[in-house]
Order: sequence, then C-alpha cells, then structure tokens
Amino acid sequence: MIEKMTVIKNRAGIHARPAALIVQTAGKFKSKISLQKGDDRINAKSIMGIITLGAGFGTEIKIIADGEDENEASEAIDRLFQNRFEEE
Repeated sequence: MIEKMTVIKNRAGIHARPAALIVQTAGKFKSKISLQKGDDRINAKSIMGIITLGAGFGTEIKIIADGEDENEASEAIDRLFQNRFEEE
C-alpha cells in the first residue's frame, strides 16, 4: 500500500472537470485507489464520491493506492494535482 500527501493547487479546487480527470486516470489502473480528506475517504474511481469530498484550493489530500500497480497509480493521480489539472 502506498500513501502520499498532496495539496490542491488549482484555484477552483476539485469540481466536475478535475473529478472526471481523476476518475479517468484511476480507471486505467487495477489497484484500489482512494482519496482522503480528514476522516472522509472516497473511491477515486467514483465521480460522485470525489465531488462530494468538497475539496477546495489549499486542501491537503491523501492518495492511497493498494494493488499490483500502486506505485504507477499513485504517481499518476499525484501528477494531476501537481499540474493543477491543466487548468492554469
């Protein structure tokens, strides 16, 4: 299991477009991928879960990946956050 902390860097936070990018990216991997904000943990392959997380600019998110491709999965999801979901 891989756990990695990241921060939301895009000003709009996680709204529909970034949520769709996360789901699309997570769906490419066999590993179970979760995002955690505080005590709330959601499936990164669920667009409704991601949107209901209500994560805005500056929020710390923990990426949790568990499975055969967990390293690649966690890196790919983190890359989305680092690139501000290609919005800025």
